[in-house]
Amino acid sequence: MKKRILAIITSFILLFTVGCSNSKETTVTDREGNEVTIPTKLERIISAVPSNTEVLVELGVGDKLVGVDKYSEGIEGLNEELPKMDMNNPDAEAIIALEPDIIIASGHNKIGSAEDPYKAIVEAGIPVVYIPSSDSIEGIYKDIEFIASLVNEEKKGAEIITDMKEKISKYEELAKTIKDKKKVYFEIGPAPNLFSFGHSTFLNEMVEVIGAENVFKDEESWFAPTEEAILDANPDVILTKVDYVEDPAAEILARDGWDNITAVKNGDVYYIDANSAARGNQNILKALDQMAKAIYPDVYGK
Repeated sequence: MKKRILAIITSFILLFTVGCSNSKETTVTDREGNEVTIPTKLERIISAVPSNTEVLVELGVGDKLVGVDKYSEGIEGLNEELPKMDMNNPDAEAIIALEPDIIIASGHNKIGSAEDPYKAIVEAGIPVVYIPSSDSIEGIYKDIEFIASLVNEEKKGAEIITDMKEKISKYEELAKTIKDKKKVYFEIGPAPNLFSFGHSTFLNEMVEVIGAENVFKDEESWFAPTEEAILDANPDVILTKVDYVEDPAAEILARDGWDNITAVKNGDVYYIDANSAARGNQNILKALDQMAKAIYPDVYGK
């Protein structure tokens, strides 16, 4: 009888121990569709792109970051003393030495790599989740929701998303009052290597939200337009997020052969904050506000 009771107690202890052990890890499906096993409680996080870093800071877990990519430099609320690394060509030894619980990466980190740049790090037992650059505002909501779930801040994540939706809906309501849509060319890369975007991008959606029309809305995703195509499109407004030219708006206004474009003739060329226009997260609201006021100052204010 005593042996039977002892066996039952031993079995109970083993079940309890296994249960506790399993509760320390969970399997998630990242935004690329990969199944990744991660700790249930993340205390040491590395963010590989600034868009993810900004979300983590907004969620209130910036203090759990032990390293970030070099482009996260200057993000408000981020510890300036954090190690900043080239996350497209990661130094596996340096990253492993930081003992992270997880690396939150992006599709951008794979650009120029024949294979997964984090292969050696994953093989060392450090989980890596990927969040591709979203092509829609809805995708941005899902990215924020996913990151919030990783760090057990679902409620805060939901609040951020709700706030975004409410603010965007206000622009959409005002956009309904606009009768004549202005044609917009949004420059991502300057001459001679012109770069812009078409549909299937969150920036194109943002142009539509405020009641304007992207002159390249029929093009797909990110692409390189010809100068002739821009001249033929004759945009009413030109926006640029180029931040590595001293005065990007002035540079566009001074281009040879562009003086007959309506936007140039009227001086309707404006700079939009590069970071908020490029990083798919809650901060697109800043870019949206600047875009709205630049294109329709009489509707959205100056």
